[in-house]
Amino acid sequence: MASRNQNRAPRSPFSKKSSLDEVPLDKRRRIETRKPEVPSSMGRQRPPLAVVKQDAAGTSDIGSVEGSECGNVEFTKEEVEALLVEKLKVKKFDHKGKAEQLADYSKRLKLCIRWLQQVEEGHILEEEKLRNALASAEKKCSDTEVEMKDKVDELNAVNSKLRESMAALEEKLAKEESEKLDAIASHRSEKEARDAAEKLQASLSQKLEIVREEKLVADQKVSSYQDLYNRAQEYNKSLQQYNSKLQKDLETATESLKRVEDEKRTVLETLSNLRVHNKALQDELAKVTASLEETLKQKELLDNEIKCLRGELQQVRDDRDRHAREIQDLRDQVVKYKENTELSCEELDRLMRKSKALEERDSSQKQEIDTLKHELFAANDKLKMVSRSASETLTEFEEHKRIVQELQNRLAESELQILEGEKLRKKLHNTILELKGNIRVFCRVRPLLPDDANATETPVVSYPTATESLGRGVDLVQNGQKFNFTFDKVFHHETSQQDVFVEISQLVQSALDGYKVCIFAYGQTGSGKTYTMMGKPDAPEQKGLIPRSLEQIFQTSQALQAQGWKYKMQASMLEIYNENIRDLLSTSRSSSADLLKTENGVCGKQYTIKHDANGNTYVSDLTIIDVCSINQISSLLEQAAHSRSVGKTHMNEQSSRSHFVFTLRISGINENTEQQVQGVLNLIDLAGSERLSRSGATGERLKETQAINKSLSSLSDVIFALAKKEDHVPFRNSKLTYLLQPCLGGDSKTLMVVNISPDSSSVGESLCSLRFAARVNACEIGIPRRQTSMKPVDNRLSYG
Repeated sequence: MASRNQNRAPRSPFSKKSSLDEVPLDKRRRIETRKPEVPSSMGRQRPPLAVVKQDAAGTSDIGSVEGSECGNVEFTKEEVEALLVEKLKVKKFDHKGKAEQLADYSKRLKLCIRWLQQVEEGHILEEEKLRNALASAEKKCSDTEVEMKDKVDELNAVNSKLRESMAALEEKLAKEESEKLDAIASHRSEKEARDAAEKLQASLSQKLEIVREEKLVADQKVSSYQDLYNRAQEYNKSLQQYNSKLQKDLETATESLKRVEDEKRTVLETLSNLRVHNKALQDELAKVTASLEETLKQKELLDNEIKCLRGELQQVRDDRDRHAREIQDLRDQVVKYKENTELSCEELDRLMRKSKALEERDSSQKQEIDTLKHELFAANDKLKMVSRSASETLTEFEEHKRIVQELQNRLAESELQILEGEKLRKKLHNTILELKGNIRVFCRVRPLLPDDANATETPVVSYPTATESLGRGVDLVQNGQKFNFTFDKVFHHETSQQDVFVEISQLVQSALDGYKVCIFAYGQTGSGKTYTMMGKPDAPEQKGLIPRSLEQIFQTSQALQAQGWKYKMQASMLEIYNENIRDLLSTSRSSSADLLKTENGVCGKQYTIKHDANGNTYVSDLTIIDVCSINQISSLLEQAAHSRSVGKTHMNEQSSRSHFVFTLRISGINENTEQQVQGVLNLIDLAGSERLSRSGATGERLKETQAINKSLSSLSDVIFALAKKEDHVPFRNSKLTYLLQPCLGGDSKTLMVVNISPDSSSVGESLCSLRFAARVNACEIGIPRRQTSMKPVDNRLSYG
């Protein structure tokens, strides 16, 4: 590629010093990058340059005389070369002809120089255009633009110097014309100047090649910068689109959450109304049941009375029949007596009186029978009425029973909707927290113990009953002042271990899905942290979060085998005691002497915390065990519990004197899809913060307390720095914070369970714990990232 500089006319041979020599190399390079390239391999001549207007201010006396001539004169590369190599053809002693030729030659050189000046002015205009074009470049090219602008300014200064030198050259040429007698000396100097010009041309050609190469490099850099800028613009645009999408999703989730809250509030109101209505129906049902029982009792009494009346009626009928038979017998006897014998009137009267008496008795018995019949009919009517009332009552009872069943079904459906709404709220809340990258915080209040100093007093912890704070708020009273706190979940003192685990089970499941998960318990000594994490080994229903999480991990991994998943799990356990790392699974922890040597660094393994580029953390020389069953890991937990440092203080009979860290690394592969995941589950039981005035620690316990409070203070400094989004986060101030760096400042799903005591003597420590938990809940550590790949994963153990 040939540049336009190849077609420039050379400097006048009368010039003692070429103006191009005065221009620095980097300035000429700047000029060359702005000139269009013309292929040198083309067989035709370069087209003439456009006519440039004459600058009246920069012309000299000779320039004003010759201006009209050079205004329309254009030179090509061949003409300039011919002018440079032109030799005068005069006779040896024809000085006049020689002087005329020199004058003509000088005139042509002046025209060429004038043309060069116009070309330079055109280049200046072109430079201005390029500078204006480059001024609109983005921030990444600003430094280069400033440098180029400085070079252009320097080049303008050089051009001004060049104009001055050309003016001096023109004056010199005028003097040479007037001094024709010195033509021979001038010819000699011109010859030397021509030789110098040829040498200068050769050097300029070499420099031109160098400038061309540098121009190509600069063009490549400019194109690469432009591509980088375009990619940055596209990436920025995609980020803006993604951000707007996230904002829309967040707004949708918030609206859905509000709708769910409204539906939940409506369902709760409906549920309360249904409960009141159900209670009223139950009361009415009880009344109807009592009335029915009373009616049944009356029916039984009437049945018994009817049975008695029927029995009496049957007896009366029998007596009537007997009396009728007796009367008939007596009549037969009377007839027989009248026919057979003549009886006396007295006996006949007596018999007649007896017959009348029997007839009267018979009539009275008939009346009594009629009365009993009427009573029987009335009793039957009453019985029918009672039966009809009983059937109606039974029908009404069945209707009420059906209504109660429908209400119970609606109540069950409402409770199911409430549960579904609560699950949706939790899911949306977790999604929002994951999008925000916040640390989730649960609060658990332990119950009052008989050993507490003020166990009989009114608890200082209460729970708000408002719908928006139900299950998420906790109030603490200190010196008559109430402090309100809201977290992701609040567990009251009657919450079981199973209820707490249900809330974190989905977070534990994320470890099998390839996420880094960290759950740690925080609080003052004696607030129930170890009970929450470990539970009681002798009571299966009081198992803590660690054994329950491991049971879920193994059960779910076995269930996923049907889908082609196979998992490999590695476990390790350590404690940070007095800012020293101890391996709780090491077989060398046999004696206190060996332990002391390990702590002092005289002998033993060096446990060093290391972070790699992928955000994983490793502890050198730490014991790592492959686990394949819950029984195996239970025995390891029991071994670690016996090896952990525990001491007695005034505040806690068995106080943990170290930070316990359990890590389970999960590597899974799907044989069907060849997908691989790598998750990490960190379960941490922090040592409790305590005040020396209450714990009464002395000697070794005092040293332990100071180390615990120092590490927890470093954790607080890290949380403050994250909350303020400072550039420097002091993770290295403590081994605890350095070990938790990926969990607090990386792409991990992190949950803190803050434990507080409801004892009024511990309200100060509880208030500090709740304030710290609120700051933790406000920290944004980044969106969790799933670790999945199609390649084999590393077998080393990671802490997150």
